[in-house]
Amino acid sequence: MQRFRTATESDIDVIIDVMRHYYAEDDYLFVAADAQEAVLDLIRNKHLGCIWIAHDEGCIVGYLAVTFGFSLEYRGRDAFIDELFIAESSRGQGLGREALEIAETYCRELGVKALHLEVEPHRQPALELYRRVGFEEHNRKLMTKWLNDRVTSY
Repeated sequence: MQRFRTATESDIDVIIDVMRHYYAEDDYLFVAADAQEAVLDLIRNKHLGCIWIAHDEGCIVGYLAVTFGFSLEYRGRDAFIDELFIAESSRGQGLGREALEIAETYCRELGVKALHLEVEPHRQPALELYRRVGFEEHNRKLMTKWLNDRVTSY
């Protein structure tokens, strides 16, 4: 039984609610209006990527967002698992692994050369899962400069 489906505009409110919980867990800045705009862009524009929602017994318990880029280092189109969140009550049931399989299949079908993700250091079970399915760590630091005056930090 498939526990993920592609998100539609009618899912926006529940996605934003789940995002709010995710961002709170990792102490990320959450601005609902900005989040809604970004999620709608991703749902409406398949050239940007795709977002799926995870459901368990009729309840939305998480989501997966994959976005596209281009990299000379990775020899062409690459993608990023921008966000993968499963509610704590549904963790340990294989949803994370299923999400990673969906992301990889989707990217392979579209000719993506490399799939990236980032993980918070305190998320040890997620880190172990990512290693088991073939993601490798790099000796690099992710750095960000906001180009939007409304946002100044996490």
